[in-house]
Amino acid sequence: MRVRAFMAGLATVAMLTGCGGLDVAQSSRGDGEAAKPDSASISDAKEKLAKLAVKGRAPKTGFDRDKFGPAWSDVDRNGCDTRNDILKRDLEDETFRPGTHDCIVLTGTLHDPYSGKTIRFKRGQDTSTDVQIDHLIPLSDAWQKGAQQWSATKRKEFANDPMNLMAVDGPLNGQKSDSDAATWLPPRKSYRCTYIARQIDVKAKYGVWVTSAEKQAMEGILENC
Repeated sequence: MRVRAFMAGLATVAMLTGCGGLDVAQSSRGDGEAAKPDSASISDAKEKLAKLAVKGRAPKTGFDRDKFGPAWSDVDRNGCDTRNDILKRDLEDETFRPGTHDCIVLTGTLHDPYSGKTIRFKRGQDTSTDVQIDHLIPLSDAWQKGAQQWSATKRKEFANDPMNLMAVDGPLNGQKSDSDAATWLPPRKSYRCTYIARQIDVKAKYGVWVTSAEKQAMEGILENC
């Protein structure tokens, strides 16, 4: 069991880096300017963006969160659900509920990448929503840009892929809702290069298309990186 858990952990670590190798944790520090992708990562993002299909947004008809599988499934079968996996990855100084094999995060510190704020997370009915798990490419947005045609298995993988997930400030996540890059960007401008590069990585991986306005917004951010 220990060997299997260790190998699963290695696989998870491999999945938790994105943007041409920029580590998620490194990009999420709250001490001043956010770390930015290097020039090679930006060039890679531009190349991937150029290859993405450009189409109009399809109707939202038929969208349901359940079409992407049960929320926060244990897709990697490490014994922890995806939400807690991401909290463990993105928070510092975590404490865990006893008897859960360090699965259920009780407290921790988030250096929010979207705002630059330091947020003290505490699990509870009135406090858990202070930190939320954001889908960089929102599920309903993906639904309107290709996911309607995917298999249920692919949609579940997309919804639980660590590349597409990040612990962030809860109110900002609510503000973003299902917006794409044309209508919402992190208020912390120094994080926008990383944000856009990661969105492009996810779209390229799953074949999610972009609208012309979205592509234009992404190109504008990348040109200033």
